[in-house]
Amino acid sequence: MLPGFNPDPSICRVGNDYYIATSTFEWYPGVQIHHSRDLVNWTLVRRPLERASQLDMRGNPDSCGVWAPCLSYADGLFWLVYTDVKRFDGSFKDAHNYIVTSPTIDGDWSDPIYVNSSGFDPSLFHDEDGRKWFLNMQWNHRRETFYGDAGSPAFDGILLQEWDAEAKSLIGPVRNIFAGSGQGLVEGPHLFRRKDWIYLTTAEGGTGYDHVVTMARARSIEGPYDLHPHGHLTTSKDDPDAILQRAGHGQYVETPDGQAYHTHLTGRPLAPYRRCTLGRETGLQKCVWREDDWLYLEQGGVVPVVEVPAPFETATIERPARIETDFDGADLPLEFQWLRTPAPDRIFSLSSRAGHLRLFGRESIGSWFEQALVARRQEHHRFRAETVVEFTPDTYQQAAGLTHYYNRYKFHALAVTAHETLGRVVTILSCAGDFPEGKLSFPADSGMAVPDGPLHLALEVHDNDLQFFWRPQGANDWQTLGPVLDGGVVSDEGGRGEHGSFTGAFVGLFAFDITGRGRPADFDSFAYEALDGAR
Repeated sequence: MLPGFNPDPSICRVGNDYYIATSTFEWYPGVQIHHSRDLVNWTLVRRPLERASQLDMRGNPDSCGVWAPCLSYADGLFWLVYTDVKRFDGSFKDAHNYIVTSPTIDGDWSDPIYVNSSGFDPSLFHDEDGRKWFLNMQWNHRRETFYGDAGSPAFDGILLQEWDAEAKSLIGPVRNIFAGSGQGLVEGPHLFRRKDWIYLTTAEGGTGYDHVVTMARARSIEGPYDLHPHGHLTTSKDDPDAILQRAGHGQYVETPDGQAYHTHLTGRPLAPYRRCTLGRETGLQKCVWREDDWLYLEQGGVVPVVEVPAPFETATIERPARIETDFDGADLPLEFQWLRTPAPDRIFSLSSRAGHLRLFGRESIGSWFEQALVARRQEHHRFRAETVVEFTPDTYQQAAGLTHYYNRYKFHALAVTAHETLGRVVTILSCAGDFPEGKLSFPADSGMAVPDGPLHLALEVHDNDLQFFWRPQGANDWQTLGPVLDGGVVSDEGGRGEHGSFTGAFVGLFAFDITGRGRPADFDSFAYEALDGAR
């Protein structure tokens, strides 16, 4: 439904409008919000965390930053709850939770109100009596647990506390209301009411192939919560042949006429390595309420399906196979993001040279602080990307070009740089694994000498295979550079595996200048094209 890196979907309906918020991790601006009127056609409309007072991720490790937002509507406002995670490896997470609000989705959002730091995956529940309840998983840095699952003690149950919107603070006792189903790694809580029950859905099993949506219910918001007859509403963990794998972490929504749907995170792995090169995506399942007042997938069982009935007759809007960007506008097109910094003027400009995106070479590709990399999501297993760059490096410490990028340890880059004897060259920088294996390799060795002037750069990904191309201005024929590379390593499962990182693949433009002189690179255009057989 939302292809490419769009994980942890939180859905909310306002009248006949539906909105889904998804995690953006270290990519800036924070949180993607898509809009639909029919649950079929979705349009990216806003990334609300767009200034330093709301979000500053400089120094955040890979796969940290904005985790699992929750979007809701009450009291004439949209409410967005989110975590900024500051640590990944080790026993601690240092996860800080905030609330921002706005009267409209596409307007300015407020400065954040700090809530707590006891764990991640927060949500806000607006109860029928006007009270508001804040939930998050509790992070445990010890080896023992008294609240969660003994097999995964770090995920120490779901916390509940009342939120006072007037005082802008948590009040009353903190209650641990749910330890999970025994699947382990309980997180991603969402509450909703129906009839005399209050329902809780959570994510369990981690973000990999054991992921699930767990459902429970209680008569009181404090519990005790009883598990769904199946334990899990949705999962593919026991069906390795299902097209949609890693199904978990979602939220319930009803249409105005009472039809039931549930979003879920998912991944579509490629053979033979079972790597999800599109990252964690968003899916949607049609559900039904049965006489026992439990929610079930309409098709039966727990395994999600690809073809899902729409709530009413509608036509799917076809997206163009090729999307071309000429950088003639005053603003960066919405599909593009950059990494971590709330100071984009330091890394790129659309006004320094008319009709061009100028990147200012900053820290190295893969920096956690200030990296000039502007990219868009990979949305197809087979695609081609092209750009035209003007760049005149005077040292090998300056480079600019086109990259297929996941994080600082998983990327391939086609770089224009300088060589002591060859002059200006085009070469390849490749990093094909997480720490400690993550060192650069050079599949094209010193590279190929290229003439002065603009250079056309391209890459094609066919499932797991990546090939780079280049040609000088005025030439018609593309030349390959380097061997076919392992494009599938640019995935969650690449490197150290499915829980080593969990975001998604991007393709875009980069520049670095580790001399500190900020050498600029000008990009005249960028094109993304789904290739035949893409899905």
